[in-house]
Amino acid sequence: MVFADLFFLFAFLPAFALCYLLAGLAKGNGVKNGVLVAFSLLFYAWGEPVYVFLLLVCALLNWLFGRGIDRKGKGRAFWLVLGLICNLAILGTFKYLGFFADLLGRCGLSVQVPEIALPIGISFYTFQSISYLVDVYRKESKAQRRFGDLLLYISMFPQLIAGPIVRYGTIAKEIHDRHVTFQDVADGSFRFLVGLGKKVILANQLSEISDQFLADDLAQVSTAGAWVGLVAFTLQIYFDFSGYSDMAIGMGRCMGFHFKENFDHPYCCNSITDFWRRWHISLGSFFRDYLYIPMGGNRHHQFFNILVVWFLTGLWHGASWNFVLWGLYFGLIVALEKFTILRWKVPAVVLHLYSLILVVLGWGIFYFVDFARMTDFFGILFGGAETLSDFTVGSALRSRFWLWIAAMACCLPLGRWLHDLIGEKTILGRSVLPVSKLVLAVALLAVSAALLVGATNNPFIYTRF
Repeated sequence: MVFADLFFLFAFLPAFALCYLLAGLAKGNGVKNGVLVAFSLLFYAWGEPVYVFLLLVCALLNWLFGRGIDRKGKGRAFWLVLGLICNLAILGTFKYLGFFADLLGRCGLSVQVPEIALPIGISFYTFQSISYLVDVYRKESKAQRRFGDLLLYISMFPQLIAGPIVRYGTIAKEIHDRHVTFQDVADGSFRFLVGLGKKVILANQLSEISDQFLADDLAQVSTAGAWVGLVAFTLQIYFDFSGYSDMAIGMGRCMGFHFKENFDHPYCCNSITDFWRRWHISLGSFFRDYLYIPMGGNRHHQFFNILVVWFLTGLWHGASWNFVLWGLYFGLIVALEKFTILRWKVPAVVLHLYSLILVVLGWGIFYFVDFARMTDFFGILFGGAETLSDFTVGSALRSRFWLWIAAMACCLPLGRWLHDLIGEKTILGRSVLPVSKLVLAVALLAVSAALLVGATNNPFIYTRF
């Protein structure tokens, strides 16, 4: 089940909201937490019921490890190491076993490549579990005494299958001490519908353009077509993932949870370093706090530390060499920037164009799992096609003109600008801002629902990670 789905929007979510509101009649948050856990497990089991047991086992193990780490004495480090090994072993088995078996096979060893289905969201809830254990070990958070409360943290359906990666300390107090106001519900609902619009109105439509030029026979693609397809994918993946994050943050806000931001208009960046401070912020901060800084950070072997972090960042995205190459590509650029353009005085416009070009090329590496197709594509991209352009390019630009305009405009911080512009303005004694947001929310829901009727292309890209 995904958020941008008619069943989720008009059946699952209303049923959850009704049960959650009824649970709110009870004193405290205990009953509401029980409802949230039950619907989270149902949400996860909807697509793959077998793997809900894996989720439960992971939560139970991490609850036991956390209790062990919380004890006084020398055994704390043992429980931490054991917890890290178990979490990484589970992730490695389900996500990377086939990858490494294939690698050994290519090295001449006779190894049978196992076919194991990837549990949705395993990378996200594994990293959340690791952050929980490390924070308990560092005494930044207290170990959760109740298994059900830790299960709630790990399985919470708004951010379960595609993030953001929520640190335990971010919501630890809110598990049992949260209060929801009308403003929380209003702001959370608006944020959810903005994310829904990003996904359905922008990302899904852009995916049709990117698929047209990237997914089929590349021999038929012109150089201009390759660029159009790659730019469309660049916009698609942003609205797909940031849209999901907006929906997760919005639903959390409606329940009294305050998840941290995961995107900050990354295509407005002025360097690759700046881009990665704005894109998938929760993953970047995870690797920074739990790997880069413990390895020595900027103090010791900085260049090596950066490459290791980015190698693992690439591998986290998928068990494929193109993701490793993608990670090392950005890692090398980030490392070089620290000794070059970040120290130079370069015009902002030049920095912005430089950043966008490198980011777009990076998404080309990210898209193509097959190295042969990747090589062919980049050859076409840089003039190796039989034709420079053709009628399909003009058609994709003209027929989707307003989609391109809307997508590029929505990469800008329009919300902030409009908020500053409207501010406290009133008409006939009523504030303009809430009325404007209400009209926009209704329009986003109506258009998104209409587009979802009969939709055939509606996956979330990041659910596969």
